[in-house]
Amino acid sequence: MLTDPRVLDTEPARTLDDHLDRGGGRALAAAHSLGAPAVIDEVDASGLRGRGGAGFPTGRKWRTVAENASPARDATVVVNAAEGEPGTFKDRAILRANPYRVIEGALVAAGAVGAGTVVFGVKATFRREIERLRAAIAEVHDAGWTESVGVAVVEGPGEYLFGEETALLEVLAGRPPFPRLAPPFRQGVDDVASRSKSPARLDMAGPEDATAAAPTLVNNAETMANVAGILAEGPSWFRRLGTAESPGTIVCTITGHTRRHGVGEFALGTPLRQVIDEVGGGAASGSVVAVLSGVANALLPASHLDTPLTYEHLQAAGSGLGSAGFIVFDEATDLAAVAAGVSRFLAVESCGQCTPCKQDGLALSDLLDGVRRSEAVEHDLELVADRLRTVADESRCYLAQQHELVVGSLLRLFPDALRAHVGGSAPPAEPESIAPILDLVDGRAVLDEAQPAKQPDWTRDDSYSGQSPADRLVSGR
Repeated sequence: MLTDPRVLDTEPARTLDDHLDRGGGRALAAAHSLGAPAVIDEVDASGLRGRGGAGFPTGRKWRTVAENASPARDATVVVNAAEGEPGTFKDRAILRANPYRVIEGALVAAGAVGAGTVVFGVKATFRREIERLRAAIAEVHDAGWTESVGVAVVEGPGEYLFGEETALLEVLAGRPPFPRLAPPFRQGVDDVASRSKSPARLDMAGPEDATAAAPTLVNNAETMANVAGILAEGPSWFRRLGTAESPGTIVCTITGHTRRHGVGEFALGTPLRQVIDEVGGGAASGSVVAVLSGVANALLPASHLDTPLTYEHLQAAGSGLGSAGFIVFDEATDLAAVAAGVSRFLAVESCGQCTPCKQDGLALSDLLDGVRRSEAVEHDLELVADRLRTVADESRCYLAQQHELVVGSLLRLFPDALRAHVGGSAPPAEPESIAPILDLVDGRAVLDEAQPAKQPDWTRDDSYSGQSPADRLVSGR
């Protein structure tokens, strides 16, 4: 771990004065001096990539929003702090340690793209982070940082899809967290004139009249925290750590079957094995067998533990960096239970706008749970393969592809793990909890214990209604 962290303060900044004493405020001063075009040039030159999962170049995203400014309305900056990826806690750790750094980065972004509003999208259950943010926003307002920019916190639902960029914008517009079809840059937070409707019969932003509605810049909380450092210290400083294609640092979360759980900041390019050892203390039992980067990327086997943590290296290894939340599985783990746990999580959290995602996802979940219980027959594995081929058909967001990637990688890398349960040589496996982290307490992750009881229609009812969330929430039933 870094002895001098860049975005994950070792000691919490409890007041704005604490932040200023550590060099805070210099990013805003630099931005005012440079002007908007030069600020975007600085972010672009730094090579900063979005820390929300996809790793999209931040400067390119900012430039696109600025170039598509509306003649009628200011743009909006949205900070995505709706963290819900299983295995991930880094954004909340950053906000708890120093929310002023994230706010400062967001205000720099607002000036760069001509935004009149900054909105933090946060799950309503993140009470501690919401309190910290609102108190910090009040302080920076009193300090004069927000004279020309309104800053607000919007509390959203607990659903996994709330963290998806377009679904987040739907929530901010007063609609359910259903991913939408959108042009390359994201249209405004508010309703816009639409030419199409989603399968859930909700008005969607369309590609026509690209400048008719104000564009919206969406960046992850960790991304904004990095912006503050880049403007204060310069792109060359930022590039001192990391690699040419993945410069800077990354805040990693380690949970699962390790001796302890936690969050730490590392230079990009650090081997995954080192991160697991330093944060997690190594495997809880025996050695590490596999690692899951949230539920967004293919499983990484033990033979790839020395892969450097960069976007390019993990992609070359057949997986992905994602939000750097790594769930570790050791020799005591039954990977059939992992497959069933991931499948159920994704099937339940699917919104149902895309029928294959929901229906094939639920079928996969049922089949894999039968395997976990050692109740499956050989034909069930064939059915799993069939459903994996269709689950991502016509999908409008990445969730269905995640289902295909994670379960498909497990079948490919560890075929005997499932087959043992079909052949009867393995006893039924206990369920493997795949759920969002609620908190980190005394070196252990506290998972959402309500997740296993959540129905595929997103209710907590005793039985599943048979409706998808899209149908249920649109109909009002």
